[in-house]
Amino acid sequence: MLASLSDREIASALGLVRPEADVTMGALLLFGRVHALRRLVPTHEAAFQVMRGLEVEVNDFLPHPLFRLAEEMLARLQARNSQEELRFGLLRVPVAAYSVTAFREALANALIHRDYTRPGAVHVHLSRDQLEISSPGGFPSGVRLGNLLVTPPHPRSPLLTEAFKRSGLVERAGRGINRMFAEQLRFGRPAPDYGRSSDTRVVAVLPGGAANLAMTRWLLEREREQGIPLSLAELQILGELVHERRATTKALADVTQYTEAETRRLPNRMVERGWVEARGDGRGRSWHLSAAVYRVLGAPAGYVRAHGYEPFQQEQLVPRFVEEHGQITRAEASELCSLDAGRASRLLRRLVREGWLESRGERRGTVYVRSGRAS
Repeated sequence: MLASLSDREIASALGLVRPEADVTMGALLLFGRVHALRRLVPTHEAAFQVMRGLEVEVNDFLPHPLFRLAEEMLARLQARNSQEELRFGLLRVPVAAYSVTAFREALANALIHRDYTRPGAVHVHLSRDQLEISSPGGFPSGVRLGNLLVTPPHPRSPLLTEAFKRSGLVERAGRGINRMFAEQLRFGRPAPDYGRSSDTRVVAVLPGGAANLAMTRWLLEREREQGIPLSLAELQILGELVHERRATTKALADVTQYTEAETRRLPNRMVERGWVEARGDGRGRSWHLSAAVYRVLGAPAGYVRAHGYEPFQQEQLVPRFVEEHGQITRAEASELCSLDAGRASRLLRRLVREGWLESRGERRGTVYVRSGRAS
């Protein structure tokens, strides 16, 4: 079943050959000939598909053993993986449409951790906007969406995992998924998305599209200044603030999968470095990128939207809106002043107390109009 004596020796060194059996299932998957795989592991198969709009451009089904399969998949991606070039000091840094490192880790996870008792192929699906890697079977025991990045490794097949580590195809520390996330974020793209995974299939989506080269340059400069790469959690927080503009500590904790106490220390350090600014106090505190970072990103107006309005500006905006439209609701005040519902209510009640507005109606039907006492 093995291709050659050298393969058998490698398999023996990896613990894939046992005295009581010719070869293990792991050895067969890694080194077996195609006819043996089809006969003994009929569930083993992988497909590489390329879509151009709604048209299928490539639909290759590959029956090879795992090491060759990984090489074939990588070669197919690289043949279609366009690049941009980022000038960084005297260096030119290639920025691929899809990170080869992130793809290699996602593919290895699909091949190693898939459930070989279930029918169905590992699918690699490439389109203009994203790269999707899916595999039969749910997450290994103990792994779920909410702890992907922080739970200890739970390999479904320790033998296959060790073989891929020794081959250099995956991260030796067993934190390949963290590396996937870091690679995506470091090159100015959204983090991998596992949201479509289920009990019967794991789906990893690597978003594509144009890279945020300004963000990538800024991150590389920070790493050069520090002498070490930014941590994944730091990259996640910065990425979240780029895309969402503002986020509470709880929202950032959901992204990093850390506790709120662990997460709070990170943006606080970023404030000291001048990367991030804080707004509000206590549990209502939110974070946004600093004006300096927005200038580097070429989006100074984004700072104004993220920072929001000062209280005196809010007090001017609301009466002006009422003058023009006759009344204002809490929802309209919330949107106008970039406030959550609670803070918008407090602003409107204060303007009522100060004589600027009057409230009419009750509960959800309450509207605020110009007070007869307002000058």
